[in-house]
Amino acid sequence: MNFDDNTAIATAIKSGNINISTEYMSIEDHLDKEKQASLDELERRKRVRLMNVSTDDAEVKKDLRTLGEPICYFGEGPADRRQRLKELLSRLGPEVLRRDVYEAVEKPSQDKYQGVTWYHEGPESLRIAREWIAGYSIPRCRARLDEARQKRNIPDKIKIAQRQDLQKKMQVLTNQCSQVGDSRPISYIQFSPNSQMLATASWSSLIKLWSVPDCTLIRTLKGHMNNVGAVVFHPHATTSLMEDEACCLASCGADGSVKLWNLVSDEPKADVPGHNHRVSRIAYHPSGRFLGTCCYDSSWRLWDLEQEEEVLHQEGHSKAVHCMSFQVDGSLAVTGGLDSFGRLWDLRTGRCVMFLDGHLKSIYGIDFSPNGFHIATASEDHSTRIWDIRQRLSLYTIPAHTNLVSTCKFQPVDGNFIVTSSYDKTAKLWLSSTWQPLKTLSGHDGRVMCVDISPDSQYIATSSFDRTFKLWSPDL
Repeated sequence: MNFDDNTAIATAIKSGNINISTEYMSIEDHLDKEKQASLDELERRKRVRLMNVSTDDAEVKKDLRTLGEPICYFGEGPADRRQRLKELLSRLGPEVLRRDVYEAVEKPSQDKYQGVTWYHEGPESLRIAREWIAGYSIPRCRARLDEARQKRNIPDKIKIAQRQDLQKKMQVLTNQCSQVGDSRPISYIQFSPNSQMLATASWSSLIKLWSVPDCTLIRTLKGHMNNVGAVVFHPHATTSLMEDEACCLASCGADGSVKLWNLVSDEPKADVPGHNHRVSRIAYHPSGRFLGTCCYDSSWRLWDLEQEEEVLHQEGHSKAVHCMSFQVDGSLAVTGGLDSFGRLWDLRTGRCVMFLDGHLKSIYGIDFSPNGFHIATASEDHSTRIWDIRQRLSLYTIPAHTNLVSTCKFQPVDGNFIVTSSYDKTAKLWLSSTWQPLKTLSGHDGRVMCVDISPDSQYIATSSFDRTFKLWSPDL
């Protein structure tokens, strides 16, 4: 085609004698728009998955009301409502709620102290306690790390053989003893440090001591006026390091009472005052010098039994603090609350060093592994989560039960397995290396409220709403 041909074609187009169709270009534009819409939808769904929304149903309803949406549809549950809020925020943008919050507060940006974390000066007894905890925990941490390095050098063949032996042993666990422990539900159970005694707490306000393994009653402790939430042994009780006349036991009640006991008297030796709300759980520091208490006023407290005073009243949870556990070194404490969150505290500085965010409902059980860096949490959302404080994340979620998980416990000393109890009337064992199930302990007629493992790892005890406790051991 030469120059004259091109000129003739251009003249024909201008005169309207030649018609050029744009149908193909329109189809291509339409396909591009559909492709872009699909990409935008995929991106929106990704934002929904990664979006953090409060697990508090009241907060979710408040946010929906702020957006002008119905706070509840017929047949809609809390999880569905939370998902609906996520979908709305993915389209409108999370900054919509933030803007409403900023407009409701009177000029917060003008405050030069906004965003500053405040630390108040504590009493002299707190400084003494923190210095003592630092001196106590550092040598224990060094010893634990040296032991971990030695275990790392063990050949893989030996580790596999040990794991197989443990699996065989756990899979033949049977019920060795079943005892009616009280006239009301047994809320808590714990082994003594020498594994020869069991302590049970009941809603009848009674605490009872039982022999192991024949489960015969030794003594009944009377002093509480209401439901007893927990009873724990001093770390050195029933050993040569502590006399029987010393305070070998501590217990807490729904009326806020905390009492100390010895093993030779039926009445409390001392009271720990100062709680105006329910105390759900208590825990001894590994040294035995300090006692931690979980209170339903959204705080937990640390008591120095040597100085005989409260050295720390720690807030941080938005709802009741239900459970706590101390790290084996004694430098850290972890708390779980009904706000579905856990918090890791450094006892030497008072700082919250990790926030455990992952459960959808309340945390009712929490425990530190003997390795010092794993934490297990038991929740109302039917799951148990494993956390690694070195990586500051949740390692694994065990879909443990079909109902509320009430307690979780690592095997003492080695931490080779973990046991969980649930309101589905069972307790289950899980291998800590792979988190695979080992054994299901069934036999209670009511929900299992607590579980414990003996320090020598020979027995497992469960207590239930059916007023009984059971003792489990391998049938070899």
